[in-house]
Amino acid sequence: MRFDVITLFPELFAPFLQHGINRRAFEAGLVDVHLWNSRDFAEGNYRRVDDRPFGGGPGMVMMAEPLWLCLQAVRAERAEPEAARAPVVLFSPIGEALDHAGVERWSHSQGAVLVCGRYEGIDQRFIDACVDIQISLGDFVLSGGEIAAMALLDAVARLQPGVLGDEGSHQQDSFNPALDGLLDSPHHTRPEVWQGPNGPMPVPEVLLGGHHERIARHRREQSLLLTARRRPELLARAREQGLLDAADQTFLRARGLL
Repeated sequence: MRFDVITLFPELFAPFLQHGINRRAFEAGLVDVHLWNSRDFAEGNYRRVDDRPFGGGPGMVMMAEPLWLCLQAVRAERAEPEAARAPVVLFSPIGEALDHAGVERWSHSQGAVLVCGRYEGIDQRFIDACVDIQISLGDFVLSGGEIAAMALLDAVARLQPGVLGDEGSHQQDSFNPALDGLLDSPHHTRPEVWQGPNGPMPVPEVLLGGHHERIARHRREQSLLLTARRRPELLARAREQGLLDAADQTFLRARGLL
């Protein structure tokens, strides 16, 4: 799959693409990332890409024309049939919130053209004419869309075959259907007893016994507890979908959580 990123700051992506375990996906071309600077398509000696908003107000607005010329260059290089063009995605507070199901869909897609806004935003005419999908990371505002683009690329990359050391690693992630959409259980590693600020803190004994069925049950129960306390709507959804078995429901009822 191929992602073309339109950004005023392509240099922000170099460390992201070159470091960490997900670099395997980028280096191998499993997630092929191309960076485009819309300033290269601006006119004049100063390569201006923004201007003051009509009607007044603070800040500057990204101009439609440089973005449009940049998008045309992206389209020409991708050389896709018009009927099979990759969607143009804008990261925006008004977009649909990105979740695991959305990441799964993107991980099996042809990719997209990712537009990273800056300043007060982008001229609405470009959005109306060229943007197919708007995505949000949540109810907060970033200085630009680059961090959101990296978040999507990172989430998609780790789902590609061979990227993670253990093929089953991402299946145990929070929100994964393998966990029925629940939160992942807590994790522990050496030492068996950590001398923390409030005294000794041992690893739960069940994790040390090597009894795989008991360990699996413990982790399931911890996942249920954590989800009930932190994200009860996820637990309610799992229950509505019939994903909680009798043992799950008995465990939750005994703790007044169902």
